[in-house]
Amino acid sequence: MTNWVYTFGDGKAEGGAGDFERLGGKGANLAEMCNLGLPVPPGLTIVSDVCTFYYKNGRKIPDELKPQVMRGLQRMEAITGRKFGDTERPLLVSVRSGGRASMPGMMDTVLNLGLNDATVQALGHDAGDARFAWDSYRRFIQMYADVVMGLDNEVFEEILEDEKARFGHEFDTDLTAVEWQHVVSIYKTVIEEELGQAFPQEPEVQLWGAVSAVFASWMNARAVTYRQLHNIPEAWGTAVNIQAMVFGNLGNSSATGVAFTRNPSTGEKELYGEFLVNAQGEDVVAGIRTPQSITEVARIASGYDKPSMEKLMPEAFAEFRGICAQLEAHYRDVQDLEFTIERGKLWMLQTRNAKRTTKAAMKIAVDMVDEGLITEDEAVSRIEPSTLDQLLHPTIDPRARRELIGSGLPASPGAATGEIVFTAEEAIIAEEEGRKAILVRIETSPEDIHGMHAAEAILTTRGGMTSHAAVVARGMGIPCVVGAGTMRIDMRNEKLIGIGVILKKGDIVTIDGSTGQVLKGEVPMIQPELSGDFGRIMAWADRSRRMTVRTNADTPADARAARSFGAEGIGLCRTEHMFFEGDRIHVMREMILAEDEAGRRAALAKLMPMQRLDFTGLFTIMHGLPVTIRLLDPPLHEFLPKTDEEIAEVAGIMGMEPAGLRQRVDALHEFNPMLGHRGCRLAISYPEIVEMQARAIFEAAVLAARETGAAVVPEIMVPLVGLRSELDYVKARIDEVARAVMTEAKMKIDYLVGTMIELPRAALRAHIIAEAAEFFSFGTNDLTQTTFGMSRDDAAAFIPTYQRKGIIEHDPFISLDFDGVGELIRIASERGRRTRNDMKLGICGEHGGDPASIHFCEDIGLDYVSCSPFRVPIARLAAAQAAIKGRA
Repeated sequence: MTNWVYTFGDGKAEGGAGDFERLGGKGANLAEMCNLGLPVPPGLTIVSDVCTFYYKNGRKIPDELKPQVMRGLQRMEAITGRKFGDTERPLLVSVRSGGRASMPGMMDTVLNLGLNDATVQALGHDAGDARFAWDSYRRFIQMYADVVMGLDNEVFEEILEDEKARFGHEFDTDLTAVEWQHVVSIYKTVIEEELGQAFPQEPEVQLWGAVSAVFASWMNARAVTYRQLHNIPEAWGTAVNIQAMVFGNLGNSSATGVAFTRNPSTGEKELYGEFLVNAQGEDVVAGIRTPQSITEVARIASGYDKPSMEKLMPEAFAEFRGICAQLEAHYRDVQDLEFTIERGKLWMLQTRNAKRTTKAAMKIAVDMVDEGLITEDEAVSRIEPSTLDQLLHPTIDPRARRELIGSGLPASPGAATGEIVFTAEEAIIAEEEGRKAILVRIETSPEDIHGMHAAEAILTTRGGMTSHAAVVARGMGIPCVVGAGTMRIDMRNEKLIGIGVILKKGDIVTIDGSTGQVLKGEVPMIQPELSGDFGRIMAWADRSRRMTVRTNADTPADARAARSFGAEGIGLCRTEHMFFEGDRIHVMREMILAEDEAGRRAALAKLMPMQRLDFTGLFTIMHGLPVTIRLLDPPLHEFLPKTDEEIAEVAGIMGMEPAGLRQRVDALHEFNPMLGHRGCRLAISYPEIVEMQARAIFEAAVLAARETGAAVVPEIMVPLVGLRSELDYVKARIDEVARAVMTEAKMKIDYLVGTMIELPRAALRAHIIAEAAEFFSFGTNDLTQTTFGMSRDDAAAFIPTYQRKGIIEHDPFISLDFDGVGELIRIASERGRRTRNDMKLGICGEHGGDPASIHFCEDIGLDYVSCSPFRVPIARLAAAQAAIKGRA
């Protein structure tokens, strides 16, 4: 019989940290803490395999699951001395999700399950606190009706606000037992009126409703979006944890909190977190009440007048601090912890590796190496490459004038400027229209995930450093300020009221997530310095990686930026990009529209000094490093005028009649220019183009070598080759020009001629093409297009639908298709090196900056990847991680 349930409690557990694939992160770590002898309320974990079964079988759970869960409940009853559904000493449980990867706030939870009209009385009597019991019951009804029965939580919030106003109370904690009992009766009446069914009173019915709801939440919209943003496979599913409740809302000797063993924003080695007295866990992250600091140092730093946990509950704090140190040492990583104190007794409810900003991740990794906790390779492996973008974002210039209009907690560092929007939908629209938006909310909820991702930054007026907005923003790497109590939002009139100012939707503000400041208008920014911890991590990465990292650069500015980011050469210079600006496009059009060779050569004579100047700049900046230059590869239509106005303008410049120019443009029209007269086909049709570009390259190599004193070895790449005979023809023209320039300059120039593998035929015939080519560079943009038979410009219309329907997992234009395109790259690499064992192999499509694709490149033994300048650090780190993984 399949074992669907693992139990834990009383110092023993059936699983551990190594079982996270089946138990999920939460369940595996609860079991691990239990095995370590820490105070963990007993419980059981339903494995993630059940989630897979649930969706494969029409959203049903396996029959044999129920008796296994009931046996687990009996063990919990034995440990706690309570009984599920009992009318004297009732056992209440929480039902929580627990995926393999942390998805904070995305999935559903139900607390206080097991309460009904009878057990609430027993709970109050047993606890000696009727108010606590009725508060717990209303929480349960509110959660269960929302999560399981589908009645929106706002219905209950409105009732609660109305009743608090009627009773004359400001806070939830002010309500008495009788008042809570009245609220519960209203809740139950509304449920019956709205849903046509009574709130369920049978604890077992409640339990299976909650379990099914947690499995169902795996496919809710916010969870699906989060998985897509963080590349979490749908097939993983979620486990479900059923755990005995402990209560932080049992009076002033009880509390609940969230903490990190180090600061997740800065990386400082200090206990960092918040707690609330007389509260349950969701109160802390929901931002309903302002939380208190855990440590006295943090309280003083924040200027908050309410006592810290260290002062208020010194014994529980001392025990908690010791557990934090123990868990960090055990996991050898920063831990994110949830805890409850029930009448002075500390209980641990969760530990997991903490999400952190990239800046914090760098500092933590470096510090842990210095502390001897981890190795340099482990430090390198712990930094998510894609998050390095956070370090490349601007920050506010310290010399800039700041017009402060509000302040809050600095929840996620970095700075951003944009126009105010008040809803997630408005943020999405702004992004689609190319406008930068700052999402301003009272507090965010998981339903805002789309808009949070679309926004430049997030501002909330409520919530703490562990609120939903703070956690999600840090994970996304976008600036965030939370708990801006000096500001007020008027949602009805779409206004943000700050210090001495009232702003409306569309007004510009700047968010400083590092200081918690909100500033009026646009404020000057500066780029961060990539040194310190970043420099040490990248130095370790460079020592560990095997592949080199080049850049795709077409201008000296791009080349300089890339070299500053550690690029080790240029892997792709797209020469056609050099002709789109200024007067150059007119000369390029003159060449394309010429009706004979003489006309083309006249135009090319104008282009040649421009090309030579550009190449000289690139060779000089990259002196001592390889530079790969791709010969002209434009679909010609990109350069030609299209509208009547453009044709009239170009005709005037060229001294032609507009009608004659229109006729020439029409003659050059192609039905599918991406598969038309481009690449080596242009070079074969018009060899004078190759001759001009080759001369510009070789003359630039001479000039740069004389200027820098370093020999230049140009790598000339012939695009869109499918036949060896095509490469032979073009290479002969290149060699002829090389001999002529070397004779004229009286200087020997070493150079390589290779090709871009971007057609399936080239990949399959690589062993033959390699007889002429001295290197291969995989142009994965076009190779993906020609392999799938779809245009990347048009695929955006249907790829998201494919992803939503599970037909593909990733967009193949963003992350390499290993099975199809990857197989062609593997074939070409093996066959090319079979012919020429010293064949240099690289990749220069957009996939060269994608970490998953870089791991594939390492696996098949490519020599280098090439990517855009700002992705060079990402590629360096990903290449190191791939090499480290390969050695493991």
